[in-house]
Amino acid sequence: MKTSTLSRKLSLDTLSVHGGQPPDPETGAVMAPIVLSSTFAQSSPGVHKGFEYSRSGNPTRNALEALVASLEGGRHGFAFASGLGASTTLLHTLRSGDHVLIGDDVYGGTFRLLDKVMKPLGVESTFADMTDLRSVEAAVSASTKLIWIETPTNPMLKIFDIAGIAEIAKRKGITFVVDNTFATPILQQPLALGATAVLHSTTKYINGHSDVVGGAVVTNDDALAERVRFLQNAIGAVPSPFDCFLVMRGAKTLSVRVRQACSTATRVAERLVGHPKVERVHFPGLSTHPGRAVAERQMKGFGAMISFVVKGGKPAASAFLEKLEIFSCAESLGGVESLAELPSVMTHASVPEAQRNALGIADGLVRLSIGIEGAEDLVADVEQALK
Repeated sequence: MKTSTLSRKLSLDTLSVHGGQPPDPETGAVMAPIVLSSTFAQSSPGVHKGFEYSRSGNPTRNALEALVASLEGGRHGFAFASGLGASTTLLHTLRSGDHVLIGDDVYGGTFRLLDKVMKPLGVESTFADMTDLRSVEAAVSASTKLIWIETPTNPMLKIFDIAGIAEIAKRKGITFVVDNTFATPILQQPLALGATAVLHSTTKYINGHSDVVGGAVVTNDDALAERVRFLQNAIGAVPSPFDCFLVMRGAKTLSVRVRQACSTATRVAERLVGHPKVERVHFPGLSTHPGRAVAERQMKGFGAMISFVVKGGKPAASAFLEKLEIFSCAESLGGVESLAELPSVMTHASVPEAQRNALGIADGLVRLSIGIEGAEDLVADVEQALK
């Protein structure tokens, strides 16, 4: 773990390129060196230069951790081998008997982790619609130790009021975690809005090239940071130095990629609205989206994720996915290439059918991750596949 070394007064465009990555003091290399050593020589037992063993700390990982901390405006950053590795480590700050209040619409892997891994260990979870702050407060119990949300949510793109939930969490002394993967630090700053910690799957937008799996946690809470630092080493879900290098390389274009993808996503969503083969469209940038006002207040853009329901259910949605030419039918998101998937049988297959139906994750719901290709090319691809 390494704290941010650059002032938050710098723009996010600049931090994406330079955050946590000054030129190497020994060689002048402008890219952080990939230090592949698994162990480090000590001049005397217990006397070293800050590194002992690469699971405990590595110079390349330190650079990535400083980068993600600077992007989120945090003092402490931690890198992990996957987003779920980051989530698992955070959840191990809890004990048996503790309760997690979590948004009802979350990544299927997060649901599986809480329902199939943490629940048998005695950590109970309640999945709640957090668009109503009164229902959030009502769902908090004496054993609630953690409130966890995604916003925008996956895959229904609900918008939760970060500042409003943060006020509830602070008043009740509860740790509040925001998964900021969909929005990215470019569009949303949860720590500045009162969150205790921010979680990322760096596999997605921060890396942005679909060639590495990773995760990150950022916080300004010194006590939580100390616990996460211990658990990061004890559990050992850490990324390789080469993976850290790939994420840093991808992050240098984060701001320009996100802005390009957001602009195109708006055009695609607007063309889907009213299409005769489409039942409904979920995109925070639409004037009809119920969370539009909150999104405008807490985000600098509406993101590049779109969900929509194809008329005809699963057969029609599957046919649509098969006929796409530029979009790839694949899981994941946030890369330079556009992806499309069917959550009910792909990313959210682990969520029980009854719960999926209650959330609106219909068999015909398609999720699009808009990349940086030409906007009209993507629009044309969607329209020809819907015919």
